[in-house]
Amino acid sequence: MKKYFAFLGSLLFIVAGAGAQAPSGADVLRHIDKNLVLDKAVMSTTMIIHGRAGTRTIRSKNWIEGKDKAFVEYTEPAREKGKKMLKLGDQLWNYIPEPTDRIITISGHLLRQSVMGSDLSYEDITENKKLIDLYDANVTGSETIGGRNCCILELRSKEEDITYDSRTLWVDTERWLPLKEERCAKSGKPIKRSEILEVFRVEGRWYPKRVLYRDLMQNGEGTEYIIDAVDLHAAIPESQFTKAALKK
Repeated sequence: MKKYFAFLGSLLFIVAGAGAQAPSGADVLRHIDKNLVLDKAVMSTTMIIHGRAGTRTIRSKNWIEGKDKAFVEYTEPAREKGKKMLKLGDQLWNYIPEPTDRIITISGHLLRQSVMGSDLSYEDITENKKLIDLYDANVTGSETIGGRNCCILELRSKEEDITYDSRTLWVDTERWLPLKEERCAKSGKPIKRSEILEVFRVEGRWYPKRVLYRDLMQNGEGTEYIIDAVDLHAAIPESQFTKAALKK
């Protein structure tokens, strides 16, 4: 009986959407990309990691330019202060100031590893690519999340070598944000979930303020990723995205 009502709900959504010219999957992705993909930005962020050994809070400053450039500098707590991360295209480097004072190259499958024991990987932290370039999308139904009307969007990867082969998004059809998301491996097994807990407006676009990520391969209670401040017009010198900047 439950399956019947789930099917009926999806059918009604599709029929109603057809009459109202509901957006296609590709249209929904374009709306999401318009909100989430940044030309450039300087952000202050907080990660609250709810791990098995307790809760840790890590703060950082982030510089982003296009899909290929990202720089992260950790500012708190004291034991993490001065650690930095640089992404250029598919290359990524970590800088550890003390006691080693060395730069470590992160590549290949290592990009999918956890950042500082959080539920986010290096790829997750630095991702700024358009979903429309990575996935084909289909609207498969609708659901209400936190009182918001959402369409359910199924994504299938256009690429072979990609971490999340398929993704399911519950997209707020007014603000065009994925309020809930499930990311899966090629096997179809869910490996990560996320939920937008709070949003805010940034110069006419909706953007996540606080997101809870859950790595389903870990046993913790998830990681909250919070954007404390964002500047979309900050002047970013080209030298910011260089290996020399890691040791400054």
